Parts: sequence; structure tokens; C-alpha cells
Amino acid sequence: MLNKIKNFFEANFSISEQPDNQAHQLKLATAALLIEMMMQDDDVHEAEQRAVKNSLGEKFNLTGAETEALYELARQESKNATDYHQFTSLIAKHFSQPQKIKIIEYLWQVAYADKVLDRYEEHMVRRIADLIHVSHKDFIQAKHRVVPD
Repeated sequence: MLNKIKNFFEANFSISEQPDNQAHQLKLATAALLIEMMMQDDDVHEAEQRAVKNSLGEKFNLTGAETEALYELARQESKNATDYHQFTSLIAKHFSQPQKIKIIEYLWQVAYADKVLDRYEEHMVRRIADLIHVSHKDFIQAKHRVVPD
């Protein structure tokens, strides 16, 4: 399990009802999943690394320290990750449906960053969508927004 990432997330960003804090929590949770997506096919391409780091830095406006800490923790833990339920339950419980759909869209962006959609990557997006309660319709629509036909 992603215990180190989960502990980092919980220790540094407690669950709060404040909109700004919730948005920051969404960014960090998504970042952890993006890094896991990058590692999914055992063939990390530079384009995937750029997509993840771009999301972490520019899209999510994380500090350099947050980006590096989360990136390194996720890389270390990715080989041991077998179950996302405990981590994704935080997302499922605390984030709105549009935020959950946005996570799925970001996952598709990383999965397709190298212009190849690996079956393990697609399986992971589908599994995360199920765990955070994103409908099949929204899963497919997010894919079509990112992956050309």
C-alpha cells in the first residue's frame, strides 16, 4: 500500500472543509496517483515524467519541496503498491464528483503522455475510477477528452 504517501498526505494536509485547503488536498492526492500511473507499465518515458512534473508544478501549483517529497515517496512506494483502496477512500469521501472526474482526466493525461495507451495503464484508470465512485460514462468522457480516437 502507499502508506508513506498516505502518511505524508495526512500529516501535512489534514482534511478540512475550507475550500482552499480541500483544493490543495485534491492536488496532492491526484499527484500521488499520477506518479503511480507513470510507473504502471514498468517503462517510464521522459514524456510521462514531464506530464507528471508539469501537473505537480504548473497545474497544481505545489511548492518545490512538496513536489520533490511527494514525487520521491511515490517512486519509492510504487513497487510495493498492490491496493489503492485505503488511499482512494480519502478521495472518495472528501471530494466532489467533478473533482473525482478531474482526477480521472489527469490520470488519462499521464497514461497517454507517451502516445501509447498500455493495457495496465487503462486498467489502473478504470480501477481508480471504480474506487472513487466515478461512473463508466464519466470515465469514458474523460478518456475522450484526452486520448484521440
